[in-house]
Amino acid sequence: MPVDPVALTADLIRCPSVTPEEGGALDLLQTQLADAGFLSIRVDRNGTPNLFARWGVKGDAKTLGFNGHTDVVPVGDEAAWTHPPFGAEEADGWLYGRGATDMKSGVAAFVAAAIDFVEDTPPDGAIIIAITGDEEGASTDGTTAILDWMAEEGEAMSACIVGEPTSAEVIGDMVKIGRRGAMTAQFTVKGKQGHSAYLDRALNPMPAVALLAHRLSTYVLDEGTEHFDPTTCAVTTIDTGNPVANVIPAETKMTVNLRFNDTHSGASLSKWLQEEADKVATETGTAISMEVKISGEPFLTPPGPLSDLISSAVEAGTGRTPTLSTTGGTSDARFVKSHCPVAEFGLVGHRMHQVDERAWIQDIHDLKAIYGRILTSYFAGT
Repeated sequence: MPVDPVALTADLIRCPSVTPEEGGALDLLQTQLADAGFLSIRVDRNGTPNLFARWGVKGDAKTLGFNGHTDVVPVGDEAAWTHPPFGAEEADGWLYGRGATDMKSGVAAFVAAAIDFVEDTPPDGAIIIAITGDEEGASTDGTTAILDWMAEEGEAMSACIVGEPTSAEVIGDMVKIGRRGAMTAQFTVKGKQGHSAYLDRALNPMPAVALLAHRLSTYVLDEGTEHFDPTTCAVTTIDTGNPVANVIPAETKMTVNLRFNDTHSGASLSKWLQEEADKVATETGTAISMEVKISGEPFLTPPGPLSDLISSAVEAGTGRTPTLSTTGGTSDARFVKSHCPVAEFGLVGHRMHQVDERAWIQDIHDLKAIYGRILTSYFAGT
C-alpha cells in the first residue's frame, strides 16, 4: 500500500523535536525505512541526533541523495496558536503544526516517494536519505556529522536534493541552485567613561559606532552577479546598556550581518570590515575590536543536469517552469555542496517559523508525486 505523506507528516509533527531534542522523529523514520528494506543507521555526534539510510549497494556510481531535518524552532507563544503546535490537526485543507512547512512535510514526502519507488520498481542504483536533528540550531554536528561519517564509511551521493520549503508563491515555482554566503561580525568600540557635561575629559564611543554603522550599511559592495543578488550588510543591533543620561559610556557593541554573493568570500569581507573599523578607530581615537563568525560561503550548482531533472518533474506535475534561484537564507545545502552537486526543492515557505505554521495538504501530496517523478527519471537516465 502506498505511503501516505500527509499521515507521515502528521506523525512527525506529533514528535516535539525542538532543537536539540530528537522527540521521536528520527526513531519513527528509522523504523519505517528499515521496514522498507533500507539500511538505517543513527550517526549521532556530540549528542546531536542524525539518521543515515540507504537502499541499494554502497558505493554505487548512480546514487541519488536526499537531505533534510526534523528539528524545529520553538513554539513561541503557545496561547496564540489556534491549533496545538504538536497536534497535527487538519482544518479547511491545511495541516497545522510546528514543522508542517519547515520541513517535516518535505522529509515525509521524499521518504514516502522513496519507499513506494523501491517497492514498486527497484532501481538500478542506490538512494541515500540523510536526516539531521540539528539544522535549526548550531548545525555543527548535524549534516556535517553525517557527511563526515559517510566519508569514513565509503558512502557517497552522486547528486542530492535538499527538501527545504523553496517555493515562493505556489508549489513548483522555484528551485534553489545555490545560496549567498552568510556571516556575522561583532564590533566592540572602547572609549573613556566620563560626565556628559565634560566632553574633554571623556572619549565617547557612540559617535564612532554610529559612523561605522553608517559606512558599513551604505557601502555598495557589488551590483550582484548573474545568479546572485547584491551583497548586503545590515546593522542588526547596537548595545550599550547605559542606564543613565548624564554618563558617557566607556564601551558599546554593534553587530552586523552580511549576505554575500560569489564575488566575495568570508575572508575578503572580514578584511574589508577590519579595514573600515581601523579607519574609524583612527579618525575617532577609539579602540575597535572585531569578532567574526562565518556561517557559510556562497555556492552555486550551475544550471544543468540536476536542475533540469527537478524542473522537468515539476513541469510534468504542475505545468509550471520553476525559476532557478539563490535567494533566501542559509540551509544545509552549504555543507552538501562540498560532497556532490546539490539543489533544493520543497513546499511554499510562507508560514515557516510562524504561529499556526501550516502546510496545504494537497501540496504535500503533490510534493511526493514530484519527488517520485524525480526518482523515476533519475534512475531511467532521462
